[in-house]
Amino acid sequence: MLSLIVIVALLAALSVSLYYNWKFGKAIIGLEDAIEESLDILDKRYEAMSIILKKPVFFDSQEVRQVIKEIAIARDSILQIANLLVGSVGGREVEFEEEDREDQKGNR
Repeated sequence: MLSLIVIVALLAALSVSLYYNWKFGKAIIGLEDAIEESLDILDKRYEAMSIILKKPVFFDSQEVRQVIKEIAIARDSILQIANLLVGSVGGREVEFEEEDREDQKGNR
């Protein structure tokens, strides 16, 4: 009789554990999908800003130079946010860093 009670208690604990594992698993997968979508959006904005910053400026005004500097800072912020979201996965981080180095060479 005691072994039956222990088995029922263990099955109940297993059921509760499986329920929460399923619930947290779905939440983690949803979060991962949201991060991937965010990274795709950030990657598109980063590329668009890089293209804009490669264009030469023919108007030599202090205000125009400040706007260009702010766009460059915003582009670098997008890169930093994307790298933080990815963590140290490696592949995408290296890709972003190579693009950044190419952009810096083009702006000089």
